[in-house]
Amino acid sequence: MQSVKIRALVDDTAFDLRLDLVAGRAGLGRRITSSRIQKPGLALAGLTGHLHLERLQILGNTEISYLATLPEDRQRKVIHDMFAADIAGLCVTKNLEVPRVVIDEAEATGIPVFRTKHLSSTFIANVERFLDDALTATTSLHGVLIDVLGVGVLILGKSGIGKSECALDLVLRGHRLVADDIVDVKRRGDSVLGAGSAIIRHHMEIRGLGIINIKDLFGIAAVRDQKKVELVVELTEWDPAVEYDRLGVEDRRFTVLDVEVPLLVVPVRPGRNMTTIIEVAARNHLLKLQGHHSALEFQEKLNRAIAEGENRKLVGGEVE
Repeated sequence: MQSVKIRALVDDTAFDLRLDLVAGRAGLGRRITSSRIQKPGLALAGLTGHLHLERLQILGNTEISYLATLPEDRQRKVIHDMFAADIAGLCVTKNLEVPRVVIDEAEATGIPVFRTKHLSSTFIANVERFLDDALTATTSLHGVLIDVLGVGVLILGKSGIGKSECALDLVLRGHRLVADDIVDVKRRGDSVLGAGSAIIRHHMEIRGLGIINIKDLFGIAAVRDQKKVELVVELTEWDPAVEYDRLGVEDRRFTVLDVEVPLLVVPVRPGRNMTTIIEVAARNHLLKLQGHHSALEFQEKLNRAIAEGENRKLVGGEVE
């Protein structure tokens, strides 16, 4: 199960969380395993059985106002019971003053309590985006990801087979580089997104030439930061003993993070223009998305022609 340390909430700079730690510093190593949050109104009424312990708890103006109406001993009882349930952490929104009973219980249990200037609605939207991103399954692949006519094409193959050279040629044709060498892949729903690591983003290694910066050489329009992986092209060395798919009717799939992506295995041989093949593969993928599968349509046409020819022979034999 994916999880994220609560410390990451404080360190974040990308999702505008604006969190200040108020109490419970000892619990910054605690983990959150759900991208959803919870407003524990029922817990403040004494019903702690409905708490989702893997979620961040949010106290807004309504919850803080209700808590203030309770006698002090009742406040301490409900807050003690809520923290005793071992919640992951708690955040008070709208820059409201954190009640003393909450601070005391946080320090006693080592459960972190934060405060943010955001309204509850704004903070919930931001923190759920942060958690959704942080809890997404990720992996890294050795290959090149490029945006070809709006199709995210992941080029795979063993080292030295020409992946980067194909990508460079595609950039020269007006397509956009996403990542070279190491592609960081992240699952998002039923699809996967690929991006380059921060260190090598927009760079490409060409043997004999070295490291080049595609953005500096060809401009901002030649790169993009991330792209959905929609087609995988695996480059392999030509093997005369292997029977390659000549019609294109084989439905091969490449599985990454439990998501299946269409796969093409393309043999590399001197004289074959791999860049053109990859570009046409992207065009053909777009055509399939429109409901036109050229290979299957050709096969059906061929089968009909064969069947009609056999029928004519059969009819001709009966006439004779």
